[in-house]
Amino acid sequence: MSGVRDLLRRRAAEQPGPEPRPQRPSPDGPPRIAAITFCRDEGRMLPLWVGYYGRHLGVENLYVVDDNSEDGSTDDLPCDVLHVPPIRNGKFNTTRMAVVGNLGRSLLELYDVVLFCDTDEFIVPDPARHDGLRAYIEAQSGLNAVGSLGFNVVHNVGSEPPLDLDQPLLGQRRLAKFLPLMCKPAIKWVPEHWSAGTHGVRTPYAVDPDLWMFHMKFGDRDHLQEAADHRLRMVETDGRSQDTQWRQGGDSLVGLLERITAGVRTEDVPEFVPPTGERLAALVTEDPPGNFRAPRGSQMGLMEKRPLVRIPERFYGLV
Repeated sequence: MSGVRDLLRRRAAEQPGPEPRPQRPSPDGPPRIAAITFCRDEGRMLPLWVGYYGRHLGVENLYVVDDNSEDGSTDDLPCDVLHVPPIRNGKFNTTRMAVVGNLGRSLLELYDVVLFCDTDEFIVPDPARHDGLRAYIEAQSGLNAVGSLGFNVVHNVGSEPPLDLDQPLLGQRRLAKFLPLMCKPAIKWVPEHWSAGTHGVRTPYAVDPDLWMFHMKFGDRDHLQEAADHRLRMVETDGRSQDTQWRQGGDSLVGLLERITAGVRTEDVPEFVPPTGERLAALVTEDPPGNFRAPRGSQMGLMEKRPLVRIPERFYGLV
């Protein structure tokens, strides 16, 4: 792992920008860590997000930005909820990023570290090397930001039942697709803004193969259908995210899921092995200059083309 740390520090040293904040422990104690999500009508996944990050970081350090939910999912949460007015004039993506970026910048006046991810994204340090998310963050030093290996977990429709949300997700689901596009810099120590829908950040970083992110969008066939149809209705109603996969309805996404898992036997799929060397370094691009991000690509195209991989058993039960 010293090679990854050296790469992170070298990128920071080679680029102009803020000096890395000294990470704790300090006389004030362990680092203060905040986590942010932005959501609307996420009644299935939001309780799991609050539960996971609350266990690791403390619910008092979670901030949910509620984009006018109508399903009651943000009522009576044990964490802070910021209700924002409707986003108008077709500027959903830019406004969302401005809200998230400025909230993250503000929280860094109070916290040492800030994390952002969607409600169906779970950042998990490799349990073979780290004892949970807080322990992972406390072990870091001299970084501006860090990226994770990004996986779209998939429902093997032919052999796996619907998810039981009262049980751990990993283990019920054993397959995923590793997507370079999803290797996002979700954790940062400096107030430089996230960019490209949080697939990038305006400070140098590298992807740490000790840090894995499990995206559950494709993790349950029926939920995928329901969530995609709901998002399509929002596109049609107020024009948000017309240039994203939100414009694809549930039939399209479920058809994709069924194609990529057709006839697949989980035991025949090889276990994922993290990239090293040049392949690892290539998970961060500078595009345009001064903006560091995961490689560009179509998530749907990558879901078609990238191979299935098996999630190592040591991650089962952690999410």
